[in-house]
Amino acid sequence: MKVKICGLTRPEDIAAVNSTRPDYIGFVFAPSRRRVTAEQAKNLRAALHPDILPVGVFVDEDPLYIAGLFRAGTIAMAQLHGVKNEEIGRALKSLVDIPVIKAVQAASTQMILEALPTVADYLLLDHGSGGTGKSFDWQQIPDLDVPYFLAGGLGEPNLAEALALSPKPYCLDISSGVESMGLKDAGKIARVIERIRQAQTGGVSYAG
Repeated sequence: MKVKICGLTRPEDIAAVNSTRPDYIGFVFAPSRRRVTAEQAKNLRAALHPDILPVGVFVDEDPLYIAGLFRAGTIAMAQLHGVKNEEIGRALKSLVDIPVIKAVQAASTQMILEALPTVADYLLLDHGSGGTGKSFDWQQIPDLDVPYFLAGGLGEPNLAEALALSPKPYCLDISSGVESMGLKDAGKIARVIERIRQAQTGGVSYAG
């Protein structure tokens, strides 16, 4: 199971992930307290370990803008939220060869299934429109032909439950669950990633 730490904004955040090596990190380009500019993301990306893939998070953004960030090397993947995410994903794929994550409001099994078929390479299942820091009812996740990122309210208290899910998430996407006072907490990031890696290798399990 892979790990994504989303909403990085500071050099200290980059240092924290460089030392723990999640598979992905997220730069939020949509309106949010974690929003970064293209210039900020470029500078943070330059300091990021090359083994960590940066994901750009967008809401109904112009595909030309997203493609420009990809061509510049600022992002390696696009995570698309909003009412036009399927349309934008299709347009983006026509411009550049970029992996796309389609965000889905997972309010019910039916809503998740209605997101398919999709041009996206992955789904991201989240509470509401995303970024709420709240989880949804994971028991309503159906069997999917597309690998999915699990997001929304993930952190140390419910990590064991997330790791035991079936169908198994492709990736756990964590943001507010590794923050203290609204900022990324290097200690929380390290603990969460260690426990996920232990589960991958069959090491000491996390009991909560």
